[in-house]
Amino acid sequence: MSISKEILHAKLKEFFGFDSFKNQQEEIIQNLIEGNDTFVLMPTGGGKSLCYQLPALVMPGTAIVISPLIALMKNQVDAIRGFVSNQEGIAHFLNSSLNKAQIQEVKDDLLSGVTKLLYVAPESLTKEDNIQLLKQIKISFYAVDEAHCISEWGHDFRPEYRRIYPISQEIGSAPVIALTATATPKVQHDIQKNLGMMDAKVFKSSFNRPNLYYEVRPKNNVDKEIIKFIKENPGKSGIIYCLSRKKVEEIAELLCINGIKAVPYHAGLDAATRAKNQDMFLMEEVDVVVATIAFGMGIDKPDVRFVLHYDIPKSLEGYYQETGRAGRDGGEGQCVAFYSYKDIIKLEKFMQGKPVSEQEIGKQLLLDTVTYAETNQCRRKVLLNYFGEQYTQDNCGNCDNCLNPKPQFDGTGDMATVIRLILSLKENFKAEHLANILGGVMNALIKSYNHDESEFFGIDPAKSQHHWLSVIRHGLTGRLLEKNTEKYGLISVTEQGMEFLDKPYPIMMTEDRIFTDEEDEPATIGNKHSGGGGDTNLLAMLKELRSEMSKRLKLPPFVIFADTSLDDMSIQYPVTMDELKNCQGVGEGKAKKYGKDFIELIKAYVEENDIERPTDLVVKSIVNKQQNKVYIIQGIDRKLPLEDIAEAKNLEFNELLEEIESIVYSGTKLNIDYYLSQTIDDDKIDDIYSYFKEEAETDSIQEAAKELGPDYTEEEIRLVRIKFISELGN
Repeated sequence: MSISKEILHAKLKEFFGFDSFKNQQEEIIQNLIEGNDTFVLMPTGGGKSLCYQLPALVMPGTAIVISPLIALMKNQVDAIRGFVSNQEGIAHFLNSSLNKAQIQEVKDDLLSGVTKLLYVAPESLTKEDNIQLLKQIKISFYAVDEAHCISEWGHDFRPEYRRIYPISQEIGSAPVIALTATATPKVQHDIQKNLGMMDAKVFKSSFNRPNLYYEVRPKNNVDKEIIKFIKENPGKSGIIYCLSRKKVEEIAELLCINGIKAVPYHAGLDAATRAKNQDMFLMEEVDVVVATIAFGMGIDKPDVRFVLHYDIPKSLEGYYQETGRAGRDGGEGQCVAFYSYKDIIKLEKFMQGKPVSEQEIGKQLLLDTVTYAETNQCRRKVLLNYFGEQYTQDNCGNCDNCLNPKPQFDGTGDMATVIRLILSLKENFKAEHLANILGGVMNALIKSYNHDESEFFGIDPAKSQHHWLSVIRHGLTGRLLEKNTEKYGLISVTEQGMEFLDKPYPIMMTEDRIFTDEEDEPATIGNKHSGGGGDTNLLAMLKELRSEMSKRLKLPPFVIFADTSLDDMSIQYPVTMDELKNCQGVGEGKAKKYGKDFIELIKAYVEENDIERPTDLVVKSIVNKQQNKVYIIQGIDRKLPLEDIAEAKNLEFNELLEEIESIVYSGTKLNIDYYLSQTIDDDKIDDIYSYFKEEAETDSIQEAAKELGPDYTEEEIRLVRIKFISELGN
């Protein structure tokens, strides 16, 4: 069938109140009305929903809209009913949230021909009763929303989506429109293949959202950073994404006790609570929703002004989709992610036990996320390149890297070196392995291939593997190199790269930011790499003071104050004991024992240099967290086994050690000798203790493990380090 342009515009005005279509909406709708399969790749906020809602209202029959988000179904059904007055049955959803009477109402409206749009979850579509019901009605078309869920390479893979095509064929053939906001070329191909729509007309909008500001911050003192950010944006709506339900609950509670109206939102909440919390956000009774990354939030709110990522997501598709909830009305949208490589290690651990192919895909997606987080190139350029779109501007003017550009260097020679290495290895290796060869990093894989004997191994001692990874990433975004996702990320040289090798031209690059030391491990408390941002002159003076004090007291410098504590002092400029106690890793004990000289130095520096200090933001702690610390201290005083303390507080043993480390690094003395004597040989305890007292330059666990050798486990080293810091530092 076909509908004239005039009628279509009249219906657009009648139902939706718009005078004109956005971008490619009109062509998409016409293509679908003419009975053709249609693939729509359009960023969040681009108007995807209208592409199937309007044709459903004007075509004969009922459109079946397959969507994974129950919350969004209700939202959209309510919206359609609002557009078409006095016809409640015009749109329905069919999912597990309905009771028997409601299901019967849906069936009656479908069979009588009243319903024009039926939203179903993929799980509901596969039920035999529903298949038999849908066979009895005329179907105008199938709309597959959030179509990236079909692909294993998408960020939210759902096996049920794989069954959509055979079931739709069983119900009755009709045109298909697949829609997604996030799909790389590989995911797009996967979707079309699985829906049997390889001949579909593809409508691809630009992924660029110029109104969104992108920033990645190091994950230091993140609770305080988030509260400060929200208080600097009063009255604005925002979403915070976290990795786990537990963290969602914790952050929502933390915000509330600090005077910020916030609610949690995750799959572990019952449907009524989720609906209530969503409505409170939509009705602006609360300012912030804290949600899990894993749970897709069906919130269609146009004026979300910020999206914060407490934890980095598992894929760039996920990140793009989640940040896309900001500024859908074209207004301001601040997207700030807090990043630590520790999060990546956690996510990799979650993959263990899954099929090898799934693990490889997951690791590849994570590597792309790391590339984005650590790059110093324009974030917009990296993001759009990932989705196969070339961004030609050198400076987008709306990301942290473009607004605060880092110094550049001429990378022409380095790029040529990378290309020659790749060609010498027959394009058979991944980015990390190539960077390890060039950086001279010896590991089992390098040894097994004898790559330590290559002329490229450690080719320039002044350049680390981080530098070479930066060059490789630049080659990927500049299309000189290509990553083969079919082969789990092997790097090859493009035609453009071969031309560059024949006729080199200047390539200006910036070093990637390193957010954590390469030897930093998940558990390290006192040797985290700082993201900087403090007063470098003051930091140098504080380190000098710490060095003098360490010589005088005959203690390693990190026992007095960790680097992170000095970094925070260089940002906060504490001039009283109370202010010093608020710095990272400084508690009352530490402040009293070592703080006086540091406060005097900072005070004199502030006065001499006329420095305007930041107004102090005191973050109120969650009661449970404080109770945890009190329970741990009391439990150790009572000589309870650490495993029992962890179990009582529902903590992993690793999490308990982090809590204990946090307590002793802040200046509280804990005696865990009773536990050490039961679990570690005395000789080992003495060796580890002596290492930290006499040899260690930092408190790094991995550095200690290298020096002490394979007979000492990381857990043993951590436990003795707690004893050492507690006895000598507090």
